[in-house]
Amino acid sequence: MTKVSKLSQKIIVVLVLTAIFMATQMSAVLSGSIDFTKPEFDFDKIIFTTHQPYSGYENHMIDGNFGFLGVKGGGLYILNDAFSGRPTVTNVLQNSVCKNGRYAGKKLSGGNVYSFDLSYDAKQIVFAYTDAQNSYGVWNENTTYHIFKVNVDGTDLTQLTDGSVNDFDPRWLPDGRIVFISERRGGYGRCHQRKVPTFNLHTMNADGSDIRCISFHETNEWSPCVDNNGMVAYTRWDYVDRGATHPHSAWITTPDGLDARSITLNYPNSGAEWWKNVPMMQNSLRAIPNSNKYVATAAPHHAQNYGPLIIIDPDVEDDDNLSTITKITPDCKYPETEVAATTDQKYGTPYPLSEEYFLCVYDPNANTNGANKRYGIYAIDTKGNKSLLYSDPNRSCYSPVPLKPRPVPNIIPGTTKPTGQAPDGVVSIMNIYDTLLPFPSGTKIKELRIWQVYPKTTVLANDPIVSYEGTESLWAGRNTRGLLGSVPVEEDGSASFYLPAGKPVFFQAVDQDGTAVQTMRSDTYLVPGQTRLLCQGCHEPARKAAPNPESVPLALRREPSKITPDPSQGARPMSFPRLIQPILDKKCISCHNGSRVPDLRQGNIDSQTKWFSSYKNLKPYVALFDEMYPGANWDRVYPRTEPGKFGSRASKLYQKLKTGHGNLTQDELHSFIIWLDSGIAPFFGDYKNIDAQLRGEQVEPSLE
Repeated sequence: MTKVSKLSQKIIVVLVLTAIFMATQMSAVLSGSIDFTKPEFDFDKIIFTTHQPYSGYENHMIDGNFGFLGVKGGGLYILNDAFSGRPTVTNVLQNSVCKNGRYAGKKLSGGNVYSFDLSYDAKQIVFAYTDAQNSYGVWNENTTYHIFKVNVDGTDLTQLTDGSVNDFDPRWLPDGRIVFISERRGGYGRCHQRKVPTFNLHTMNADGSDIRCISFHETNEWSPCVDNNGMVAYTRWDYVDRGATHPHSAWITTPDGLDARSITLNYPNSGAEWWKNVPMMQNSLRAIPNSNKYVATAAPHHAQNYGPLIIIDPDVEDDDNLSTITKITPDCKYPETEVAATTDQKYGTPYPLSEEYFLCVYDPNANTNGANKRYGIYAIDTKGNKSLLYSDPNRSCYSPVPLKPRPVPNIIPGTTKPTGQAPDGVVSIMNIYDTLLPFPSGTKIKELRIWQVYPKTTVLANDPIVSYEGTESLWAGRNTRGLLGSVPVEEDGSASFYLPAGKPVFFQAVDQDGTAVQTMRSDTYLVPGQTRLLCQGCHEPARKAAPNPESVPLALRREPSKITPDPSQGARPMSFPRLIQPILDKKCISCHNGSRVPDLRQGNIDSQTKWFSSYKNLKPYVALFDEMYPGANWDRVYPRTEPGKFGSRASKLYQKLKTGHGNLTQDELHSFIIWLDSGIAPFFGDYKNIDAQLRGEQVEPSLE
């Protein structure tokens, strides 16, 4: 064979291989059963970011929101002729120069673009950007996300937020304001051995002014969206007296943060091993057009925001299992419940076109190392079909959104912004006997206790070890808390009382003996300017319609009660050295002095926990949520409280003391009751000022 023939043969082989490759690529674009002539696909441009999953650091649901983990080189783009099979890409920020703030006169280049939203008229984009200075665990203006807005054509680039906190996940509200997630409120996570700030819902004007915190929940929140009714749906880590990894469920609130409520699966209860077979986290929520349903990513706790895609139907009765949830990607299991945390993270950032068709990102090989992931933009349907629209050869795509106008939802009237100290609002409960699980027979509720949970103000989970659960793991942190006091409950089960704004609280129903019968393991709050919060009952069925009252509830016929502060020294914040140890010294150690079990002397302060010996020795006599059910531990705490089966009523200590053992006064017995009923029987009342607390001094909470 001549050299020319050999060369020709090689050329033919190359051409054939190239043709096969191109055909494969074209097939990848056009394959599947997605019919782009459907009315859902009445657009031809898609906005998206290139946002590479980080690798090499902590792999946790929190971390993707930290700017120092942003992979440099991300941008904001428009995919043109999206369904043609030959799309082109426009870099929105290529020629954009910021007109104000610290970035005035500069381009946003070399850093990372994260989350964004398109205005209802499809003319402006609001997005989060960071310089992505890779200084792990360092918070400054170069390592955090800040929010910007820009016109779709790249003009009028404006900086809206700045500082040493992360601001991200911005979404346009119907009235022109912006809701977003921010670390501005302060506080830290309770299950970390590193710095992990808490971030919550905030709003601001479209020019970045008038920033308001609209959630005083004590733990993290994510990915708000505005639904078709103008409400804000988002993800909340509901972590008061629960296990660390359940739940992170869908919640809903008004654009001002009023009346925050769970949408679904806040109390997972799928049998003996209730923590299995349900989504760990419902994130990246988006409201489906012309529907009450939402689409979301079923993400893990210990990995990034990818997983199977689900539809949440709030019109279906929630069975605390999977009744409200339908998986629309059958080729993907729930990470961290059905499979390992980093397994089956194939999908992410769904955008609904209808109840049947969606845009999303997808990587069939996503179980590889984060640096190798290449999520492309796909159109999918609920039948398991998918078509690749675009894939960047160097980076992953993220959050595809159609570039077209969309209807403006209802504008929900807001609260009046207080000009000074916000006045107390009124909380009203119609009938505390309206419950999901019945109270013990013969129970008469006499009052409500109001507990405040304090956000964590120290960085490490076990600094300090607040309560017994903290010895189970380095990551088993619990809230400190304080008893604000109590209010009366009327004969018909109604209550009405004033509550200060800005304090995360939970309520307890207290019987005629002064013991708690039911308790919340969540928190609620009033935002400044909120005048009223209404509750039907005490953990009543969520879909049960309130009955027409024969008359106005008794508590609503009178002036709301003022909270009567609890008189016990050491109840606010709740401190074992101040509340319980003085009683032990006065009434108990004459017998329980080492010659009788338990030894209730203060003893030496433990070098690890800083606890008194008496506190450690009382643990076997205390009822704790994380020990009540088979399989329970600090990470998997059964989330539902059964009336009458917790706290003092379930403790060996109270059963002994109420017989007259120790010859306690009523006030002394009450101190033991509230300590046991608090949910965790804490040792420390605050995260700081440890030495002062050990001396039994009054210490005010560092962050309320």
